[in-house]
Parts: sequence; C-alpha cells; structure tokens
Amino acid sequence: MSAPHLSPEHAEFHEYARRWLDENAPPPAPERLPLSPIEVMTVGQRDYLQDWQGRCYEAGLIGCDYPVEYGGRGHQGFQSIANQALGKARVPFMINVVGLNMAAPTILHHGSEEQKKKFIPGALSGSEIWCQGFSEPGAGSDMANQQTQAIPQGDNWIVNGHKVWTSLGHFAQWMILITRTSKHHKYDGLTYFLAPIEGHPGVTVRPLVKITGESGFNEVLFEDAVIPDSCRLDAVGKGWTVAMTTLTYERGAAESAGGGSGEAARPTQRLINLARETQRNGVCAADDPVTRDALMQRAIVAEGLAQNARRARVPALCDHPMRLPLQQKLVGSELSQHNARLGVQIAGAHSMLYKLDSSAPSQGYWPLAYMNSYGHTIAAGTNEIQRNILGERVLGLAKSK
Repeated sequence: MSAPHLSPEHAEFHEYARRWLDENAPPPAPERLPLSPIEVMTVGQRDYLQDWQGRCYEAGLIGCDYPVEYGGRGHQGFQSIANQALGKARVPFMINVVGLNMAAPTILHHGSEEQKKKFIPGALSGSEIWCQGFSEPGAGSDMANQQTQAIPQGDNWIVNGHKVWTSLGHFAQWMILITRTSKHHKYDGLTYFLAPIEGHPGVTVRPLVKITGESGFNEVLFEDAVIPDSCRLDAVGKGWTVAMTTLTYERGAAESAGGGSGEAARPTQRLINLARETQRNGVCAADDPVTRDALMQRAIVAEGLAQNARRARVPALCDHPMRLPLQQKLVGSELSQHNARLGVQIAGAHSMLYKLDSSAPSQGYWPLAYMNSYGHTIAAGTNEIQRNILGERVLGLAKSK
C-alpha cells in the first residue's frame, strides 16, 4: 500500500511513522545483535531490544489496531502502515515476537475481558516477554500429539510435561501453552493456557545450544507446576481451536501487532554488495555471469514476494484466505535458505571464517544466516506441512496419507 492510495488520515500516519523512525533511530547496540529475536541470548541484547520495542509502542507504532482499553490505539488499518515503515527503516526487530505475533492476537480473539486487559498491554510494549509451548519431543509437526498433561485440582491445574525448541524461554515471563486434559480425544482433549514460567515453582528452563553456537532455543520442563484456572484461555477441550488461531497469525495469515526487520530484510542488496566486494581468481564476483544470473533469479523471487504481500492487503484480490499467506511463508523461508547458500558460495573459502573472526566477509553474516535458515523451513509447521495444507485446503487435492 503506497502513500498515494491512502486516505488522508492514513497518509498522515504514514508520514508520521516515517518521520518518527528517521528522527528516533536507536543508538548502536552495545553488543552484536543476532539475526532474529529467536536467537537473543544475552541480557544486554534483551535490554537493548526491549527498550526499542517500548519506545516504538509509546510512539504508537505497535498495537495500532488494538482497542484502547487493551493497550492499543484503536486506529483500524494503521498497523499495516506502521509495519511497512518499520520494514523499510534500518531499525532493529522487535524482541517480543511471540507476544506480538501470536499471544496478543490469540488473547484478543479468545480471552476474557480480564485476560485481555491483563496480558495484551505488556505483550505490545514488550515489558512482558512471551514464549511458545507447543513443540514437544514427540509433538512437532504432529502438534495434536501433545503429552504434557494438565490435571484439574480445585481452582488450579497441575501441569507435568516437556516442551522443546522454546525460543526466548530463558527471558519469558509467560508462555502460550498447549496441554492434554483428556486422553480419550486427540483434538478435543487439548486445553490452552497462558502459563507463568519465570521463577514459577515447578518450571525449569534449560538452554539448547544450536550449531551456530547460539542458545536462544530452550527446553522447558513442568514438574507438578500449579497453573491457576484463571490462566486457561477459552474452554476446556478447545485448545486445538485456539492453537489454530495462533498458527494463523504465526504463519502470517492475519495482520499482527507490529514488526521491525533490521538488515535481514534486504538480502538481495546484501548479496549484491558481497559480490562487488569479493575477488575470485583476480576477478570481481559481481562480473561472473553465473553469479549475476543467480542474483537476478533471487531478486525476481524477492520482488514476487513483495508484490504478493501487497496483493494480500487487498481483500478483493485474495481468492482464498489461506493461499497467499501460506505461500509467502513457504516460498519466503526457502528463499532465505537459497540466499544464504548463495552468500556462502560467493564468499567461497572465506565463508569458513565465522562471526568472531575479524577477517570474515560481512562480519560472518553468511555462514551464520545459512545455518539459521533451516529453522525457517521448520518453524510454524514444516514446509512439507505447508505444502499439504495448500494442496488439500486451497487446491482441493486428495488428503495425503
């Protein structure tokens, strides 16, 4: 949505967002930031990013469309404008990715008035960080195979189980948690909680170190943890339905609360810069016709994704509510993998130099991006699952066995 097609009110906000970001860019981070929120490891990174999200919230660039009584601004249609402005500005990402893109919109749809007023403002401002308790050692793509149990006890629930791949769990105060409350029904036996985890008795968070050396992932163990029934979201047995709302937002099928991108949003330009700076056998890599063709192929896909994102904001152009968002997630995650692989190929032997080596091209960005890129094709449902959904629910193909 470009400025000429906006209403006067939206155009004014578009100009305000652009100007505010120009005038209020944060100072350089005190330490190197990761590529995305899910790799935030240190207290210094957290504090810097949490402060930035709080500033953007106070400026009205986050939670624009949320009702005022839940901490929002009550201006429908403003969030997509703010998201575009944040995406174009060279500013850090928002740390509270789970709170913004999953917890807050799910609570808005399924929460009680008390829950909406209690949880949404902190998720939008970033003062309370959220994590996601869906994946388990035996429940990844088969999300309904949840084994974490919640047993009622008076006005509380006693929770026991094991969650894994819990991004930001080491900093989170709250978790969106799926549990099994009935063994007799696979889907109707699930219940969804807004679970306290930071310092909560019976909850243990353990870091998981990835191949990159980063530990933004965690595993979370519940051992007779007491969760008040007031933290239950929607009815008992409705956990699958609530989780589908969460996944709709996680996969990008609906407008979330706010974003921010940083340098990772400009991979094509990064690749071009790398090719211009790299010499191979005495020749600039940017002059190699094979490299130039590979760059152009990726630029074409990136432009297609950008135009699809524009199309997705026009209801009349969306023939199916799930097609474009799921397609964006599928193609975008694979493009990030292809981009990172090309970056490593262009750097050649120098790509073996990692981020702590002062001689590493682009400060070691490309090998780090390449190793991290595989998580993009797994998160929010593997790309194999996305293809099944597109085939069965959008194209009407027979259900896979």
